[in-house]
Amino acid sequence: MPEEMPDIECIALSSRLMQRTCKCILSHTTQNEKKRKKTDILYMKKILTFAMSAALAALLASCGGSGSQKKDAETEGKEVEVPTFCADSAYAYVAAQCAFGPRVMNSEAHDKCGDYIAEKFKEFGAEVISQNAELTRYDGMKLKARNIIASYNSGNPIRVMICGHWDSRPWADNDKNDDKHQSPIDGANDGASSVGVMLEMARQIQAKAPEIGVDFICFDAEDSGKPQWAEKEDENNEATWCLGSQYWSANMHKEDYFARYGILLDMVGGRGSVFMKEGFSVQYASDVVDKVWKAAEKCGYNAYFKNVGGGYVTDDHLPVNRIAGIPCIDVIGSDAVNGGFVSSWHTVDDNMDNIDKGTLKAVGQTMMEVIYNEK
Repeated sequence: MPEEMPDIECIALSSRLMQRTCKCILSHTTQNEKKRKKTDILYMKKILTFAMSAALAALLASCGGSGSQKKDAETEGKEVEVPTFCADSAYAYVAAQCAFGPRVMNSEAHDKCGDYIAEKFKEFGAEVISQNAELTRYDGMKLKARNIIASYNSGNPIRVMICGHWDSRPWADNDKNDDKHQSPIDGANDGASSVGVMLEMARQIQAKAPEIGVDFICFDAEDSGKPQWAEKEDENNEATWCLGSQYWSANMHKEDYFARYGILLDMVGGRGSVFMKEGFSVQYASDVVDKVWKAAEKCGYNAYFKNVGGGYVTDDHLPVNRIAGIPCIDVIGSDAVNGGFVSSWHTVDDNMDNIDKGTLKAVGQTMMEVIYNEK
């Protein structure tokens, strides 16, 4: 490929070409034409001026365009500078949510924490929408739900959604102590950790925005599914879970909303947690799974993001895939030893004592790597 000509040479060349153009046109002017009226001469000058201007514009566009293309290529080749995710901040946001008490539906703690989450996103420069809905629990109880959507660069059609639930389980139905099965849980890992990661990402985006649009969606009423001690009329109780994401997927916060893909975060702060490739995620969005795991590898978090298949989990990504039609994966924590849910899952031990900054960092930095390299 020939070497590109500097802009100054392009301008000089355009000047010479214009001079030749003028000489060529004037050389065809006969003696009789010289005797034409002054108005005809002025008309000819106007034509020449227009031709010269057009030639100059075309040449400058050509010269400038090649330079612009070169700059674009250089930009694409540059390594994207990804902000550093602060695990200390994420940890503080998790603790702040837990300080309200269990975020059980229809409770004062739930309402106050929802206000806190929405206000923090606003503080970090997001456009915030609260989607309120009355949803029905498995036993007929009406739940006052609130999905919180925080958007950045809302005018950009290229969007990625990061989501997670913010409510906590009303019952510790997996606790070893039967006496605690009716007790609500703090949900430090199961719920608050996801929001903590999203809030820290939002804080970083406010300081330095990625090229794409980002939507953080905090789903409500995820964890009010039928408890283990309830009478089971049938074995399929999937529909009793993820009520907030079911509602959002059927009634999205903006008409014709669409994201290129979504990433659901669930239990992303547990001590001793690892992340495997969840089954439905591979089924619905294997390319997104590969993207996230490659980003984790690039960041040096192979010890957390295991290149192995995990189980199939009923979670908020299912209605996003099945109802909203947005390919969405589930980054969900598993026990590093047995591969199942972490031992604090749906127990009274799901508190700040089991939150690990290293896990928050691994997930948060991987998410930053993904969204800042999306084009």
